[in-house]
Amino acid sequence: MPTYTAPTKDMQFVLHDVLKITQASIPGYADLEPDFTSAILEEAGKLTSEVLAPLNATGDKEGCRLENGVVYTPKGFKEAFEKVKEGGWPGLDMPEQYGGQNMPAVIGSAVGEMFSSANMAFTMYQGLTHGAASAILAHGTDAQKDKWLPKMVSCDWTGTMNLTEPHCGTDLGLMRTKAVPQEDGSYKITGQKIFISSGEHDMAENIIHLVLAKIEGGPEGIKGVSLFIVPKVNVNDDGSLGARNGATVGSIEEKMGIHGNSTCVMNYDDATGYLLGEEHKGMRAMFTMMNEARLGVGMQGLAQTQVAYENALAYAHDRLQGRAVTGAEAPDKPADPLIVHPDIRRSLMDQKSFAEGARAFILWGATMIDAAHRSEDKDADGLVSLLTPVIKGFLTDVGYDMTVKAQQVYGGHGYIEEWGMSQFTRDARIAMIYEGANGVQALDLVGRKLAQDGGKHVMAFFELVKGFCKDNAGQDEAFDKDFIEPLKAASKDLQAAGMYFMQNGMKNPNHALAGSNDFMHMFGHVCLGLMWGMMGKAARDALAAGTDDATFYETKLATGRYYMARQLPATALHLTRIQSGADTVMALDAANF
Repeated sequence: MPTYTAPTKDMQFVLHDVLKITQASIPGYADLEPDFTSAILEEAGKLTSEVLAPLNATGDKEGCRLENGVVYTPKGFKEAFEKVKEGGWPGLDMPEQYGGQNMPAVIGSAVGEMFSSANMAFTMYQGLTHGAASAILAHGTDAQKDKWLPKMVSCDWTGTMNLTEPHCGTDLGLMRTKAVPQEDGSYKITGQKIFISSGEHDMAENIIHLVLAKIEGGPEGIKGVSLFIVPKVNVNDDGSLGARNGATVGSIEEKMGIHGNSTCVMNYDDATGYLLGEEHKGMRAMFTMMNEARLGVGMQGLAQTQVAYENALAYAHDRLQGRAVTGAEAPDKPADPLIVHPDIRRSLMDQKSFAEGARAFILWGATMIDAAHRSEDKDADGLVSLLTPVIKGFLTDVGYDMTVKAQQVYGGHGYIEEWGMSQFTRDARIAMIYEGANGVQALDLVGRKLAQDGGKHVMAFFELVKGFCKDNAGQDEAFDKDFIEPLKAASKDLQAAGMYFMQNGMKNPNHALAGSNDFMHMFGHVCLGLMWGMMGKAARDALAAGTDDATFYETKLATGRYYMARQLPATALHLTRIQSGADTVMALDAANF
């Protein structure tokens, strides 16, 4: 059975050596001393490796079951959920006013990676709750916050988001779920929603559904969509639970992966709901939850890579197969371990360099969220908005590929369920689809985010990369060659792609949209290139200052050099594809496919 060990040392390196969080001017960051963050990460690591990870494979095999309208989660999930609640982990970065610990998002993100690596399906129950609570926090009235948030922050009540219907996914303007106003100010919600993660289960006494619906007589299409709080069990004025609401589960979806999470068809039959935010402004409120979820899903791509890599690495050390081409490295054994072979090392280095770069990218993004929320930094908010489709799309596309590479290290055993590697691949696959399929993320990036605020934020990103290169060039010839020059070249490719869109996209939008997926991946590579530049600098500085852990920093530099030499040059391929335009993409008539 696979195991998981939280990469706490690497997280500490990113937080303190690279991002230098205690020196940031963001409220709350001065308290994040290394000993303090280490204590949090070590405790989370212990919980995830000892409690959650052992339930991952069993949850995958057992799955959830629906009996008489009740969904039962896999054996052990309920007890583990109680331990998570006891530790206050669901409210780690939520306001103290509602029972949270008010930690910055950067700490919540580090802990969240551990939870998702250890047991992605289990972690979704609290993850969806966090997103629903965030939407209520941002758009609810004071009375709504007081009523719903304390129980959601503690996860005594969990939450969901209800968007998709059988006939509409991304195009939410087609939805049919309706909301009828009542004299007491509530609404009656009627309709059906599908693909509802954590829609029904036995781990909480109430489930608070956030449901998109159209108020009768409202505008057509997406402009007529509103968001409603629809509890599974109605809540009395004194906070006690009342009668069961008209929200029921119709069935559980049979899925490729995340079997331990109950993905439900939800039926609403005159269910009592309460408007969240303004009438017909439901997408504005829902996007608070969706944007948070997209960052969390990007993290899932990293998380599944990390746990798959850990197990592939252990197998490569243990499995004896063939001899090193340069001569036996274990002459006392019948064969050498897999890790002596260059192609195995290439695969492992792909996984390692991606995981460590993606971790820095996620945590860097979390510092922008903290700057936006805690310091009202509009520039940080704009930059993380630009990067959200990159984090979601690029990290989940590549994260899935990395789980396949980890599976491949096992050879035939990677295809056998006994070894557990297929679960990481199957679980990672959904991250490319939900919270907006990755093709939609690419379209959002190119069609909306690049031009947002007059292109201010993408230009700020280019200046950030340029500034890093300028500030760190000319000090170390080897660093310039290994890190600065590759990053400059990749950034120039990204800028050239943006220029192509500007010159050709207005004449024919297909030229931009046909290259959107390549642009998203190009952008992702440049972001990871910047992260590796920052990590390389931190490692170089630590070695120059003297350290009792030189091996760690030397390994970091070697891993960074690999990414810059073997992965970052992919930007040139993506640029060539983009500049080929849309003609070959759109050449065939639909009937000729």
